[in-house]
Amino acid sequence: MTWVPVNEPLLTDEDFKPLEEAFRSGWISSAGRYVDEFEQGWADYCGQSHGIAVANGTVALQVAVEALGIGQDDEVIMPSYTIISCALAAVRVGAKPVLVDCCPRTFNMRTDEIEAKITPATKAIMVVHMFGHPVDMDPVLALAEKHGLAIIEDAAEVHGARYLSGRDTDSATWRVCGGMGHIATFSFFANKLITTGEGGMLITSDDHLAKRCRDLRNLCFRPDRRFLHTELGHQFRLTNMQAAVGVNQVKRIEDIVERKRAIAAEYTARLGHLPGVQLPMEENWGRSVFWVYPLLLDDDHPLDAASFAAALKAEGVESRPFFLGMHEQPVFHDMGLFLGETYPVTERIARKGLYIPSGLAITAEQMDHVCAAVRKILS
Repeated sequence: MTWVPVNEPLLTDEDFKPLEEAFRSGWISSAGRYVDEFEQGWADYCGQSHGIAVANGTVALQVAVEALGIGQDDEVIMPSYTIISCALAAVRVGAKPVLVDCCPRTFNMRTDEIEAKITPATKAIMVVHMFGHPVDMDPVLALAEKHGLAIIEDAAEVHGARYLSGRDTDSATWRVCGGMGHIATFSFFANKLITTGEGGMLITSDDHLAKRCRDLRNLCFRPDRRFLHTELGHQFRLTNMQAAVGVNQVKRIEDIVERKRAIAAEYTARLGHLPGVQLPMEENWGRSVFWVYPLLLDDDHPLDAASFAAALKAEGVESRPFFLGMHEQPVFHDMGLFLGETYPVTERIARKGLYIPSGLAITAEQMDHVCAAVRKILS
């Protein structure tokens, strides 16, 4: 039986040439020219000054929170609908994640719910750009300035996505996601548009924040005496070999984005007529990169996400469920967090949504198979 995986990366021969060079040079650990080139290339593309490569996107979030000085009993506002890494970064330092619901169209955080959650303990807003589509950033930027808050952009899922800032003014500007917050984080996991297998990065234009991130990722070694420690850091470094795999992908990011957008357009053209299912949307102020291709079943559809996934699997199509909201995670309930809280949109889409194969390496034949399976199940 044909089997279509939910994601396969697409790497070229050119992507492997720097890796071979790094390997042969002997610079195989966390120092080397490709780490520097990868960091600066991605920071420049996103419109920030500094890149700090780390082991993965989860630790990038942790470093961002620590570098901002967020700690015990501080609060960080974030969406309930996200991966657990976001809440984990706050909890690890003794801070409290404060949640908002998500938008039913883009699945991004409800920016109109943020201000009501701000208290004297609030230190930051963690924006999570979801599934390739940017958050509506102008309201968040205005709130951060008004209340003196930091903005952490989790841009793990939006490599190359753009947001139209100031769209109601004469100076509207398309800005790259990751280039709008005080600090932004990325993941370069195998299913991301740019991949180094595992890997992540922080980017910022704040010199002090950049230094703090570099110190924290590297055990807080002191410049005057390497093995004398006056504070605790982490070993969160990225290797030169991993960075070598990423450098050429940065150079061809626009081609990568166009391929992802073409895959999404093909799916939409083929599946747009199906009843009872919501396909991914793109607001006119956002340029989505369609990191994944989500399908959300209507509330009254007889299938839920689990049964839909099982039916797809029987047809040889792998899928992934939507995230379960942070407020429904048992581990946080055990910690006394989010008890009695409810976020209706997050709860609904977690039960009725999944995404289908749309990796960069997907073939026309595989898309044919996926579309036939979806039509068979939903028609």
